Amino acid sequence: MNHQILIAILLLSPVVGFLLNGVRFKSANYVLAGSIATGAVFVSFICSVLLFLDLVSMPAENRRIAVEFFTWIAVDNLKINAGFVVDQISSIMILIITGVGTLIHLFSIGYMHHDKGVTKYFAYLNLFIFNMLILVLGDSLLTMFVGWEGVGLCSYLLIGFWFSDSAKAAAGMKAFITNRIGDAAFIIGMFILFMTFGTLNMHELNALAPTTIEASWLGAVTLATLMLFIGATGKSAQIPLYVWLPDAMAGPTPVSALIHAATMVTAGVYMIIRLNPLFIAAPNTMFVIATIGAATAVMAAIIGLTQYDIKKVLAYSTVSQLGYMFLAVGVGAFGAGMMHLMTHAFFKALMFLGSGSVIHGMHEEQDIRKMGGLKKYMPITHFTFLMGWLAIIGFPLFSGFFSKDEILWNAFSSPRGGELFWIAGVIGAILTAFYMTRLMALTFWGKSRLDSKVHPHESSLIMTIPLMILAILSVVGGFVGVPHVIGQYLGHIPNFWEQWLEPVIRAIPANEFVATHAADHEGLEWSLMGTSVALVMISALTAFYFYIIKPGTSEKVRKIFGPVYNFVNHKYFVDEFYFAAVINPIVKQSQNLWFYVDVHFIDKMTYWTADIVKGGGRVAKSFQTGNMQQYAMYIGVGIVVVLSFVLMR
Repeated sequence: MNHQILIAILLLSPVVGFLLNGVRFKSANYVLAGSIATGAVFVSFICSVLLFLDLVSMPAENRRIAVEFFTWIAVDNLKINAGFVVDQISSIMILIITGVGTLIHLFSIGYMHHDKGVTKYFAYLNLFIFNMLILVLGDSLLTMFVGWEGVGLCSYLLIGFWFSDSAKAAAGMKAFITNRIGDAAFIIGMFILFMTFGTLNMHELNALAPTTIEASWLGAVTLATLMLFIGATGKSAQIPLYVWLPDAMAGPTPVSALIHAATMVTAGVYMIIRLNPLFIAAPNTMFVIATIGAATAVMAAIIGLTQYDIKKVLAYSTVSQLGYMFLAVGVGAFGAGMMHLMTHAFFKALMFLGSGSVIHGMHEEQDIRKMGGLKKYMPITHFTFLMGWLAIIGFPLFSGFFSKDEILWNAFSSPRGGELFWIAGVIGAILTAFYMTRLMALTFWGKSRLDSKVHPHESSLIMTIPLMILAILSVVGGFVGVPHVIGQYLGHIPNFWEQWLEPVIRAIPANEFVATHAADHEGLEWSLMGTSVALVMISALTAFYFYIIKPGTSEKVRKIFGPVYNFVNHKYFVDEFYFAAVINPIVKQSQNLWFYVDVHFIDKMTYWTADIVKGGGRVAKSFQTGNMQQYAMYIGVGIVVVLSFVLMR
């Protein structure tokens, strides 16, 4: 099929689903609404598969499908086409978005069947998918930005979906406003790039990217990439703009799976990988990215230790895992970052949907302290969640193991990495193993702590089938990118992932390059891998001991670290700090501006102007009496004045 037609169907199918459900948004027929929405995304998935297969059949150096539908903007030197590109990077993204997105839509049919706004919900989901596809397929930064803003709008609509609850409405607004802060920086970055290179087309920008390193912090490329990264910290929830993502749990659970796993939060990582030649030319920016990523990975993981809401634990896990992705791209391991993006999409979508299954089976209960022993009531949910747990903690040969190990190795061995980055990554992995084991133990294992009135049950097939598919992907998904050091002992499995991305990932300049897979490094790589895996297993076993074997131990430890625990449990009081240092002063100053400028200056100026006009009108009105004799007198006086003026000259 013609590539232009395929891409058009890929993009427009979710739009059709959005319109069909949008015009009947008051309908309560959840089966029809869900079928339309799921079918629309599945059609896009089929198109994605066909485009991917076409790419595979092309020579490696020519794997690029580019189409242009029309000229969008043509102003002086700025020309932006409605153009879209499918290549090695975007093809992976559209498969993830539409594939995992289809499973989330299918799960939603069972999860949202009781909701009065179910049709509107599915309309919003389809719109979300459409905007994310625009984001990853756009051939220019401006086209990407349309999707970038579109997913921000959809996140606002879906996080605040139950807007009658003021807390949920506030969570939607928080996400929207926080992202706008990052987006302002993104726009500045685009301006700098256009002023420097004269184009916003990403293929052209990558071709024009300097091959020499820009050492100055004030260089155009460094400033532009820093601004783009600030935009990424908003969209992908990194320090300091991560605060919106945990509150995004206010929306329906499948929305959390869509935002946290398959779509929005990966946008920042995707953007950096897409523009990797520009970022390679700015080592200062990459150092900032790696530092922020490492700090976020550890910071969010520590918070995850103290949370009891099942969705909040997973939310902070997402923030932490995104930190790993930014650590990867910050040290130049773009392929490893992209792979972790994919594996994370599998196991995190699985775990969020699994948490939705638990919440559904527990009749909306989300506090894991009120669970325990759910394994016997929800065997499918437990087993699939178990696969996600093994993947996220990096258990050997599960998908998360391959991607996380590759990140850790590059964090240590890359010329733009170092020991501190590796240590931060390992600490994050240790903490992840602990709090995710804690989540498993308190939810599924040990003694039941259920309320006598609660009778948990397994979810229906329409909800468990997506769990089973995602569980399989969480187990085997990592085998597309088996590192050479492992693959040579598994029947010489090639690293398909590395080969696939090689043509679109620029190598670090030769004078910096370190052959990370050289024979003399294999022993070191095995040592580091063994160390991290051993520490992760010890951490998981410690959590199992704390919460299953000796369940009272955790409470004793919590009391010992009381003040520290309270500090972490309140998320370092970052929200409180933002309110005290930023939000409240802005609100107060805005009130002052309103009172003194708007009310006492602008309003009074308009009142004074109106009074002057009205007074002048009254004076003019006094001359309009309708008395002909008076008019004749005015004319006579006027003639006398004019003649006097003429004679005086």
